[in-house]
Amino acid sequence: MTQLSSDDRLPLYQRLRDQLALQIADNRWRAGEAIPTEALLASEYGLSVGTVRKAIDMLVGERILERQQGRGTFIRRPQFHASLFRFFRFQTPDGERQIPQSQIFSVQSLQAPAEVARALGLAPATAVIRLQRLRLLDEQPVLAEDIWLPRERFKALLSVDLDTYGPLLYPIYEELCGQIVASADETLSAEAADDHRANLLGITPGSPVVVIERLARNYAGLALEWRRSHGRASHFRYSVQIR
Repeated sequence: MTQLSSDDRLPLYQRLRDQLALQIADNRWRAGEAIPTEALLASEYGLSVGTVRKAIDMLVGERILERQQGRGTFIRRPQFHASLFRFFRFQTPDGERQIPQSQIFSVQSLQAPAEVARALGLAPATAVIRLQRLRLLDEQPVLAEDIWLPRERFKALLSVDLDTYGPLLYPIYEELCGQIVASADETLSAEAADDHRANLLGITPGSPVVVIERLARNYAGLALEWRRSHGRASHFRYSVQIR
């Protein structure tokens, strides 16, 4: 029988929720895969089916799991590239959405600056990886990105040519490092482009840019990535659905 490892002062269903989230983050089950039935989990942990159901309900409510009628309960795989289209208009002349191309021009291993360590919840000066990337449409830069990752979890990225893997990073994180981004918080702001980012984006220093700051986490809520994306204001849009 598997023992629950989290704080025994918590209700059993909360402890099971935490245990399952950790196991999902550690790839016991892959994204898109079904988890065992409530009866099997109840037997594994020596709990009632009702307790298991409450834990599963929590994970479904958090959008970590999803129930599929007649099929079971599955690990939900978020689609993060769609978030770009909430803020930026990346389209062909015919109005079709385009995923910008990716060009990584710098990969560094270094000690985390204070701001990065704080964002990722790391001790000061912990080893991190910094990726600097341009996103391009028709060879024109539209986004300049600084991406910070804990080195211990992502060190496999240091030994490959990331540009050969396509324009989306999260599938690379999963394939090479076994790290799956399950959720993210984004904040939006605007600022004037400094000389460095103006040069990257091919705009005049002081021109307006839109900044998207993202903190991405795994299924257990552990911070995996902190990034700041600076985009040309000419491509900016804001789209929200109100019901």
